[in-house]
Amino acid sequence: MSEPSPQPRNSAMRWMPLLIVAALGVLLFAGVMLSRNPNREALPSPLIGKPAPAFRLPVLHEPGRMVTSDDLRGAPYLLNVWGSWCPACRDEHPVLTRFAESKRLRVIGFNWKDEHADAMRWLEQFGNPYFMVVADYEGKAAIDWGIYGAPETFLVDGKGIIRWKYVGPLTDEVIRDDLLPKLDEIGGGAR
Repeated sequence: MSEPSPQPRNSAMRWMPLLIVAALGVLLFAGVMLSRNPNREALPSPLIGKPAPAFRLPVLHEPGRMVTSDDLRGAPYLLNVWGSWCPACRDEHPVLTRFAESKRLRVIGFNWKDEHADAMRWLEQFGNPYFMVVADYEGKAAIDWGIYGAPETFLVDGKGIIRWKYVGPLTDEVIRDDLLPKLDEIGGGAR
C-alpha cells in the first residue's frame, strides 16, 4: 500500500503569516498615532449643547443647605469634579486655584463620593478655590452628568447649557487653549 501524497498547500495559506504581520503593523501604527492625543481617554460627552442635568445637593460647608442646578443659572460657571481620595485632583488644584483667583467665572466644586470630614480636611490643607462646593456623597447625581472619574470639569453657560467638558487634571495649557476660547465664545465675563 502506498502512502498518500501530501496535498499541495493553498497559495493563500502561504501568505497568511505575512498578512497577519502586516495587519498587526497597521494596528500598531494606529495606536501610536492615537496616543499623541493628550485627552485620548476622554469619551465625548453627549451632554455638550444640552441642559445640565438637574440636581439637588447639600453644600459641603453648610450641610443643611441644599442647592439645585436652577440656583446656579444666570451666569456661566465651571463645575469641577474632585475628591480627597483623587491623586490627580491634587495635581490639578494649584492650576484651578490660579484660575479661580482670576474671578473670570464662578468655579463650583462637585465633591464626589467623599466623606464629609475628608473633603473638609483636604480643602483646609490645600485651600478652597471654589465659589461653592456641592457634595454628591452617594454619587447619584454624578450618574446623570456622565461622570466616570475625577477630576472632570464642565463649563455651563448662564442658561444652564453644558458647553465644554474636560476629563483629567486641568493644566494651564488646557485653560489657555481650550477653556478660555470656549468661555469667550459664550460671552463669559467676570463674576
